[in-house]
Amino acid sequence: MTTTTTPRELARQSATSQDGTVAVTYHHPSLSGFAFRVLALLRIAFGLTFLWAFVDKLFGLGYGTPSEGAWVNGGSPTEGFLANAATGPFADFYHSIAGAAWADGLFMIGLLGLGVALILGIGMRVAGLAGAALYMMMWSVVLPPENNPVIDDHILGAITMVFLAVTNAGDTWGMGKTWSQTKLVRRYPVLR
Repeated sequence: MTTTTTPRELARQSATSQDGTVAVTYHHPSLSGFAFRVLALLRIAFGLTFLWAFVDKLFGLGYGTPSEGAWVNGGSPTEGFLANAATGPFADFYHSIAGAAWADGLFMIGLLGLGVALILGIGMRVAGLAGAALYMMMWSVVLPPENNPVIDDHILGAITMVFLAVTNAGDTWGMGKTWSQTKLVRRYPVLR
């Protein structure tokens, strides 16, 4: 009698912890160790991008944000872009929230949280979905896109965030495996 094993079954890896719970992860069997390292580099690079945006907007290091526009100096991380660049069908909405304290706070918390999660490789499902949502919101600020009416870098960023979330990209060169074994994540697997 011949049995057929699916790629998903071949790729299944499980571990039983001391309290008897079983954590199951899946890796595509055709992805090599090199592919996982490339995913890790991609994850860390995106994390550094988010973290850098947070630091520059917080302190006004003169790259994207001048010193006088720093959040610590009373500047607004959202006002300039949303008030001046917003076009298209959502322009009125973005103009209305430009510079609002709650929008600034949520944006900065998002940048910091995404940067830290991606660099460390923890909370990849939440980070991936949140990162994709942030990219899609930034895409919707300037519609239609200036250089290509179909797709732009924000769409590619959103797709990448989802891909990182569904491939356990935090397990290689990150704390994803350790994070997934915490009591909190075992209880709420969506936090993986």
